Amino acid sequence: MNPHEHQPRLADYFLTRRDFLARSGMGLGGLGLATLLSQTGVLVGEPALSTNPLAPRQPHFPAKAKRVIHFFMQVGPSQVDTFDPKPMLTKYDGKSIKGVSKHAQNEGAAFGSPFKFKPYGKSGVEVSEVFEKTAAWVDHMCVVRGMFTETPSHENAMLLMNCGNSRLPRPSLGSWITYGLGSENQNLPGYIAMMPHGRPLQGDQNWQSAFLPGIYQGNFVDTKDTQVEKLIEFIRNNAESLPEQRRQLDLLQRLNAEHARKRANESQLEARIQSFEGAFRMQLEASDAFDISKEPESVRKRYGDGVQARQILIARRLLERGVRFVQVWQAAWDHHSLIATGLKDAASQIDQPIAALFQDLKERGLLDDTLLLWAGEFGRTPVMDLNQNVDQTKGKGRDHNHRGFSAWLGGGAVKGGTTYGATDEFGFAAVENKVDIADLHATILHLLGFDHTKLTYRHAGRDFRLTDIKGEVVKGVLA
Repeated sequence: MNPHEHQPRLADYFLTRRDFLARSGMGLGGLGLATLLSQTGVLVGEPALSTNPLAPRQPHFPAKAKRVIHFFMQVGPSQVDTFDPKPMLTKYDGKSIKGVSKHAQNEGAAFGSPFKFKPYGKSGVEVSEVFEKTAAWVDHMCVVRGMFTETPSHENAMLLMNCGNSRLPRPSLGSWITYGLGSENQNLPGYIAMMPHGRPLQGDQNWQSAFLPGIYQGNFVDTKDTQVEKLIEFIRNNAESLPEQRRQLDLLQRLNAEHARKRANESQLEARIQSFEGAFRMQLEASDAFDISKEPESVRKRYGDGVQARQILIARRLLERGVRFVQVWQAAWDHHSLIATGLKDAASQIDQPIAALFQDLKERGLLDDTLLLWAGEFGRTPVMDLNQNVDQTKGKGRDHNHRGFSAWLGGGAVKGGTTYGATDEFGFAAVENKVDIADLHATILHLLGFDHTKLTYRHAGRDFRLTDIKGEVVKGVLA
């Protein structure tokens, strides 16, 4: 005889309908789902995920850096006009160097830089006059002059610099860092990419999380606007006041908590609960972080005017609030012509703000454990661009060059006042202490406390990493 009443009490339920389905007809599906979730890292086995996927985590070993700003100079700044002086170009200016340089092929005549280089700082590292203010901090920088990459195509080279692969969808550097370290501020995203007037080539792929959980993807902000409501869509709820939203959220949280109580250790549910709470808290936190009017006037003047100055100041405000990885984009370096004016203008937009950032970080005690990276996807040729698609009447310019270019790392984690690697005497190709993108990524991860071969994620039956099967830490840049 059935002991249960016709109208059973709540205590009489031996299974809920959800539990019954999960344990019977959907049980096999549950097994398949468990396998899928374990492969994607949602279930136990992936140390980077917990009930809070952005909780701060410790790296493999003590780190020299805790946070990163990447200045991405989109479309390839010329190394021989910025951080890699080449007197031989001036000597052969306007002359063919085919036969003089083994790296010269059928290119045009040598094109001496229109800019002067001189030594800066106690170290005497030579830098172009277009970065005079930034160069004042060269004793806190290591200029890597032996960079090279595998492709001269903008799209592929940008993906390689950002994601470690030029063709396949892979998680970006910032996503790997956020996955490994979490965030020090639960009210803001761990990874933010900023660029005025729209996205760069390849769009969101540059800060994609790919097969990593979506919470590690970079959050894009178009910095052309100055109002927070325009900078970040839906940052405020105009239909409900904050107290009303708080009451609604509290009710939702109570319902979710009751649901979670009966289903312990459901990380997806915990993450969903936290996402609602985080979105509410972000209304206040993000509004404050992106509002540079709260900075003293003296600080704003130090950074200067213009959108690049504004977004670099915002980058500092984000870092000091615990955002782990910030990208600052500038799309102004594709100088196939008019390089004498175009490159000078591009540099002038960021020279003063970067110098101000160095000073700000030092004064706030953040420079020693902040890593700064300045790089594009490749460099430019040391000869004149004779491409038939370039209007030569506009003036001299340079074509793409993936064989040799410059980047620099700054902050207390690197060996300041030094250069590493070299291109040949004309600047065509890296020839000494060559550094490819995987080496650069391995070095950045090392400075953040990671063995790049062990920061992995299980996907599609194999362990993936940012550097794939390559990459060596460049010890010559380490402090």
